Amino acid sequence: MNAGNIGRPLRAEHVGSFPRPPRLLRAREDYASGKLGKEEFKRTETDCIRDIVALQDRVGIGAITDGEYPKTSWREFLFEKCAGFDTEPTVPDFKFRLYDGTELTYPGEPRVVGKVHRREPLSAEDFTVLNGLTKRQTKANLPAPSIAHLGGDRLLERSVYPDRKSFLADLSSVVRAEIVDLARRGCMYLQMDEVPIAVLCDPKNREAVKGRGEDPDELIDNYIVAINDSISDKPAHMSVCVHLCRGNRDHGMADGGYEPVAERLFNKLNVDGFFLEYDTPRAGDFTPLRFVPKTKKVALGLVSTKIAELETVESLKRRIDEASRSIPIEQLCLSAQCGFASSSRAKPLPMDLVERKLARIVEVANEVWGLDY
Repeated sequence: MNAGNIGRPLRAEHVGSFPRPPRLLRAREDYASGKLGKEEFKRTETDCIRDIVALQDRVGIGAITDGEYPKTSWREFLFEKCAGFDTEPTVPDFKFRLYDGTELTYPGEPRVVGKVHRREPLSAEDFTVLNGLTKRQTKANLPAPSIAHLGGDRLLERSVYPDRKSFLADLSSVVRAEIVDLARRGCMYLQMDEVPIAVLCDPKNREAVKGRGEDPDELIDNYIVAINDSISDKPAHMSVCVHLCRGNRDHGMADGGYEPVAERLFNKLNVDGFFLEYDTPRAGDFTPLRFVPKTKKVALGLVSTKIAELETVESLKRRIDEASRSIPIEQLCLSAQCGFASSSRAKPLPMDLVERKLARIVEVANEVWGLDY
C-alpha cells in the first residue's frame, strides 16, 4: 500500500521510535570501538529492523517505521550529518522535570561554527532499507529545523550567520533537500518532530526566552516559516504531519495547553495533520482543537510511552468523545503520545507492554472509526 495520498495521520498510529534490542546496542558499541565491521553491523541493524517491522505488522498499526534503530536519537543525526555544528553540546535553558520532583539537565544543542549544509543523507538511506522490508504503508521521520535553535540566538554567536532567519533558512534548505531525496526513494509519508513550539506553550519557558532577550511569539512565527520552507518542494502525493513534543521523559520540559500557539500552528503550517500529546494533564484540554481547519487531521496522543500501565478501551473512547466536542470526530485519529524510545539511551517500557499498547490503539481505532487504510 505504498501508493496514493490516503489521508494522514491514519486512524491507528504511533510516533516512530521503539526500544533498541540489546543485540543492536552491543553491535553499535562494538562497531564504534572497531570490534565489528560496518557490513556486519549493518546486517545486525537490518535484522533488528526486520523484527520491529514484523511486530508492527502483527498488531496492524497504520504506518510502519524502522523504530529509528539506525539513529542514536530523534535529533542527533541532524547534527552528525550536517556541516557547521560544534561537536560539543551546550547547557540548555529548559530542564526535564522528573516524576520525583527533581530536575534533569539534558545535552543541549551544539553551537553553530560554520555554514550549515547537508554532508550526506540524514535518513533517506535508512528509509530505503525500511521500504524494502514491507509492502505496508511506511513513514519517515525528520526533526523540524527549529530543534537546532532551541538554545536560542546565543548558539549563533561564533557563526557566519548575521541573524536567526538566515540560519533557519539554511536549515530549511537542508531539510528540503532531504525531503526531495526521500521522495525520490518512494517516501509518501513524512512526520516532522517539533519541540520548541510545544515548549513555548509553557508560561515559564516563555519568560525564560524573554530573559535571554528573545520574543517567544516571534520565535514561533520563525519556526512555522522554517517548516513551511522545508516542505515547499515536496511532491503533491507526499503527506507531511507534525508531531508536537514537550520532551519524552517523565514530566518533560513544559506544561501548558496548546492555546498560545494553536491558531497559528494549525492554520499557518502547510501540513496535512498533527500528532498532539494528550496522555497527561500537562498538555491541557482539547479546546484548542477548535482552530484545526477541516482539511487537516489530528492524532490524539492518548497512549503513554512513559507510564507502565495499559490504557483501557473505555478510558480512550471517553477521551476521544471529549475531544470530539471541539473538533469533528472524522478529523481525529489515535496514537501514542511520543516515541517509545526517543534515543538509544532511553529507559523504555518492556517490549511486551509496548506491543500491547500498540494493539490497544488498533483495537480502539477500529471500534471508533473502523480501520480505513
